[in-house]
Amino acid sequence: MRRDGGYKWLLLALLGGAYFFHQADRAIFGVLVPYIQSDLALTERQLGHVNTVLFLTIAVVTFIAGFLGDRFSRKWIITISLVFWSLSTMGIGFASSFLVVVMLRSIATGGGESFYGPSAMSLLASYHRETRSLAFSIHQAALYLGLMLSGVLALLALDFLGTWRCVFVAFGAAGLLLGIVFVFFLHDDRQSARPGGTQKKESAQLAESFKVFFCCPSALCATAGFIAICCVNNTYITWAPKMFHERFGMDGVTAGAHVMFYHHLVAFAAILVGGWVTDRFVSRFPRFRLGFQICSLLLGAPVLLLIGRCGTFAAAMAMTAAYGLFRGLFEVNTHASVFDVVPARHRASVVGFMLLLAMGIGAFFSGELMGWVFETFGERSYSLAFALMAGTYVLAALLMSVSFFFTFARDRIAE
Repeated sequence: MRRDGGYKWLLLALLGGAYFFHQADRAIFGVLVPYIQSDLALTERQLGHVNTVLFLTIAVVTFIAGFLGDRFSRKWIITISLVFWSLSTMGIGFASSFLVVVMLRSIATGGGESFYGPSAMSLLASYHRETRSLAFSIHQAALYLGLMLSGVLALLALDFLGTWRCVFVAFGAAGLLLGIVFVFFLHDDRQSARPGGTQKKESAQLAESFKVFFCCPSALCATAGFIAICCVNNTYITWAPKMFHERFGMDGVTAGAHVMFYHHLVAFAAILVGGWVTDRFVSRFPRFRLGFQICSLLLGAPVLLLIGRCGTFAAAMAMTAAYGLFRGLFEVNTHASVFDVVPARHRASVVGFMLLLAMGIGAFFSGELMGWVFETFGERSYSLAFALMAGTYVLAALLMSVSFFFTFARDRIAE
């Protein structure tokens, strides 16, 4: 079963389920921030610190996870990761102070989630070659479902269970049950990782993986786009529900549900269409992925600028939906564009390097910088924050253009 064509789609379904909880467990914190902040008496800067520690933890631990993902069983790395972050999510429901929130939300949950990405993307790429963009887009769509439904599910759970604490316990318990399923149904066939089933049994050295990534201009340029996406997305998830709550007079969970649902609904549709389109053009035009991503960033930048300036709820919702469209079209090829220029045996390590850079920079951008902006500039803070996010998109598009015009043809690895 592990080597037939049918298993790759079962694998995609299993990993999609894990990615759903990977993002939903993280997103419900932003949705429930007004309740958590009120109950635990957290300041704006403390909320920023929670994000800073979270992203620094992800940056450091993912670097280690990528190295291990190229050398040990990806099945067990993914399964243990899912179980650990689910237990940590349950623990947040019992948090009593800022320090406990940081330990459980930022360090335990963030650290557990960090082990998922490198091994999951490497394993998925091993089974999907001709269908890689489509598989990655469906996997990414699971992320959108988690983010999109987190607000709605949190609202329903809050009404049914009564407190924000029970919401965390319920989400964590659901992920824990999926982890048990993984023990029996998730497989890792290392022979499928390279064409012809000839992957070397010996482990690649960390120094070699480091050189493959950091000495490849095209990989670094593609990662610049990923960094921008992570900075902007994490800022949006954390602060946009609060903006809607304060600017439009909505209660916290309702604001979070609107912010998450419509934006990610459009992104969900965009990424599925984008994956289908990419697989049909990239074989004839190898730079299609990069061009697609660059256009998405440049079109998304003015939309981000407008989100922070909208004076009506309807206009703000329209702009968040448009932001979802261009975000989805970019994220179709987030990993595929890097995998085009790095050898298969280094993929998990490369994902680790990508996340190390993205989350390290994101820790400052969406945590410390945005915490300072929202505490310092009052009513102007939202327009300034979204202007910074738009500028980040433009800068990333310019860096990716260097690869598109100058380095990609040289660095591309035919598969």
